[in-house]
Formats: sequence, C-alpha cells, structure tokens
Amino acid sequence: MRPCALLGAGDCSSPLATPAPRTEAPPCLPGLAWPAPRAPERSLGHRSCHRHQIPFPSSPTPTPRHAVPKVLCSLCGWLSLYASFCRLNRHRSYEWSCRLVTFTHGVLSIGLSAYIGFIDGPWPFTHPGSPNTPLQVHVLCLTLGYFIFDLGWCLYFQSEGALMLAHHTLSILGVIMALVLGESGTEVNAVLFGSEITNPLLQMRWFLRETGQYHSFTGDVVDFLFVALFTGVRIGVGAHLLFCEMVSPTPKWFVKVGGVAMYAVSWCFMLSIWRFAWKKSIKKYHSWRSRRNEERQLKYNGHLKTH
Repeated sequence: MRPCALLGAGDCSSPLATPAPRTEAPPCLPGLAWPAPRAPERSLGHRSCHRHQIPFPSSPTPTPRHAVPKVLCSLCGWLSLYASFCRLNRHRSYEWSCRLVTFTHGVLSIGLSAYIGFIDGPWPFTHPGSPNTPLQVHVLCLTLGYFIFDLGWCLYFQSEGALMLAHHTLSILGVIMALVLGESGTEVNAVLFGSEITNPLLQMRWFLRETGQYHSFTGDVVDFLFVALFTGVRIGVGAHLLFCEMVSPTPKWFVKVGGVAMYAVSWCFMLSIWRFAWKKSIKKYHSWRSRRNEERQLKYNGHLKTH
C-alpha cells in the first residue's frame, strides 16, 4: 500500500500531500481515539456577556465626529421642550418649566439606562470598559445635550451651588470621555441610572413645596423614598460598581479617576441628605410626643389645659 493511503490523504498524486486529521486509533494503541480538533475560540469582539449572554458589538461604534450632530439635536430638543413648558405655564416661574424638563429627562433616562443595563447589556459589574454599543451612544448623546442645557440654565440664573455645578461638570466630562474613547459607555450608563433614579422624587418634592402640599403624608413618602433610594442605590450599589471599576484592568486610569470623583460628589450629597433626614425625624418625633401628651390630657381631664 502506498504511504499516502496509510496516512489517509485525499490526493495520492502529490508526494507533499497534507495528511488528513486522524480520528481512528493508531496501530500501537488499540482502542484509543485521537481527540477531535477543538473549535477556534471566539475573539473578544464576539464574546458573550457573562450576565446576559448578549454579544458585544463587532461592528465599529460611531466616532465622536458622528456624535456631534446627535448632541446638537438633543440640545435643540431640550431647549424646545423648555420653551414649550414656558409657554404653557406662563403664570409659573422659569424654574417651574426647567424642573419639568428635568423631570422628563429623569424618567426617560431611567427607562433607557435600565433597559441597557438589565436587558441589552453588557452587564457593568462584569464588563467595565467594554466597547460602546450603538444604543449606549444614542443615550449618551441624549443625556449630554440635556446636561449642557441644564448647566447653562443654572449658570444663567445662578440657581445652584458649587456642589451641583461640580456634579454637572463631571457628568458632562464623563459622557464626553466615553464618546471620545468609544468605550466605558457601560459603566457611564450605570452611573447615569444611579444618578437619575432619585431625580423624579427630588422634583416632586420641589413641586409639592411650591403647591403647598409638602407637609402631608405624600411629602413624607416622597422624602422617605428619596433618602432610601439615594442611600441604597447611589451609595450602596455605587460602591460595588466603583470597586468593580477599580479592580478591572480594562478601563483607562482616568476613567477610574472620574468614577472616584463622581462617587465623592455623591457622598457630599449624602451627608447633607442625612442631616436633613435627621432634623426632620427629630421634628416629627417631637410633634408626635406633643400630640400624644395632648391626647392623654384630654383622656384623663376631659378637656385640654389652657396655658
């Protein structure tokens, strides 16, 4: 028998024919089969997300030059919405209309960022620094236009302090950084979700004050939910996200520095919120004790004492 036939080659005419992979047992080791050839591993561009089993985008994401028109359209859209609210609420202040725009952006960004993080992927706790998806780019452009509008409004009317202006500035720089790099949109979107989840409650609290309905059961519920969500999501979950960002080798070092700065700003807000919650709790407790003493006096004396 010819040597090429022993090797199982497909073409015996060429002395340099490449032998076919052997799957039968060799003569010296009967009963032992050669292992089947392993399938080639997929590259990082096609690797599935651990949390959602959704592949990373293999197509190139839009460049920063392509994002500029989207940001400008977003800015024009928020300005148009603000002008419409001002026209519809002529008897209200400009801040009323601006907070309506803020409330709208908060609800919209919460829904979009939640869809990206929990459904579309990738999961920010396991894949920080991953390439931006087209949907992430759209949401970041929409948010960047809003932050530019809101920062300009705050500077023009001088309605916010240094801490809020620092928060807006860091948010704008973080979104621009993710768009320019073409990566880290995953964790920036997660930070957007954590930052905006308490925003509608904050605006509802302001509207309740303006309409004289803050000192009610509804106002107490809004304050409780605001403090609970801020503490649990922005501080608690935010700490875990920051830890995953810091230990991962994928994100750039300046992206990690930006994450630390945003978390530090959140803690500054948290301290003032806890002071407010403590003062309100003490005030509610004293009010409850005073009301209880009056009810006790009415029960035993039959009438309230006059002082």
